Amino acid sequence: MKRKSENMPVGSSSNQPEKSSSSDISRFLETASELKQEGLGRLVFAMDATMSRQPTWDRACNIQSSMFHKAGNKTGLAVQLVYFRGHGECRASRWVSNPEALGDLMTRIDCRGGITQIGKVLRHTIRETGKKKVSALVFIGDAMEENVDQLCEQAGKLGVHGVKTFMFQEGADPQTEMAFREIARLTNGAYMRLNNNSAKELEELLSAVAAFASGGLKALQSQKNSSSRLLLEQLGR
Repeated sequence: MKRKSENMPVGSSSNQPEKSSSSDISRFLETASELKQEGLGRLVFAMDATMSRQPTWDRACNIQSSMFHKAGNKTGLAVQLVYFRGHGECRASRWVSNPEALGDLMTRIDCRGGITQIGKVLRHTIRETGKKKVSALVFIGDAMEENVDQLCEQAGKLGVHGVKTFMFQEGADPQTEMAFREIARLTNGAYMRLNNNSAKELEELLSAVAAFASGGLKALQSQKNSSSRLLLEQLGR
C-alpha cells in the first residue's frame, strides 16, 4: 500500500507555489514519529492561519508549544494539527505524541491571506472520529466568513459523535462570537474569548483542554485554576 503524505490536504488545496515554509513543514512531518495510539486521548488542534492573525501568531504559537510540551510530559495525549490559510489551503498533520516535534511544526507555519475554512475543519474532525474516537476539537481564530447554518449542521454531527469543541476567539467580532458560541453549544463544548494581553490565560485554557482530552472531566477538575473552572461551568451546563 502506498504510504500517505505526512502533511495531508483537507479538502481542496492552494494552487499557488509553495514557499519555503511549506517545504519545511513537509520535511518536518517526514520525521514525525508514528503513534501507537492505544490508550491515548486524541485532540484535534485547529488554527486559523489567515493574514488577520499575523499580529498574534508568534505569541500564540509559543504558548501552544509550551502547553503541548507540558501535556505531553504528564498525560497520554495524541494531537493532530490542522490549519487553513491562503486560497483553499487546509492541511492536517499526522497524529503525534511528541510535544517538541509538534511545537516545532507550529512555529514553522506562516500566515497567508484568505478566507476562513472552519467547515473543512469540522468535516475533517468528523471523518477522524469515525476512524478512531476523537476526545475534543480545539479551534483558535478571529473570524467566521462562512454560512453559519452549514457550520452548525457539521457541529451537530460532531455533537452526535460526542466530540466536544472548544472555540477560542481572538478579537471581538460579534458575528464570529455568535457562530463560535453556537458551534460550542451544539457539541456540548465551550466558548471563550481570549484576552490578547494575557499569555498566562491562553496557556491555562489550552492546558485545561489537553487535560480533558487525555483524562476527561476528572483530569480537568484536577487543574484547579480559574480557566479550568470556567470550562467546567460550560461543560456542566
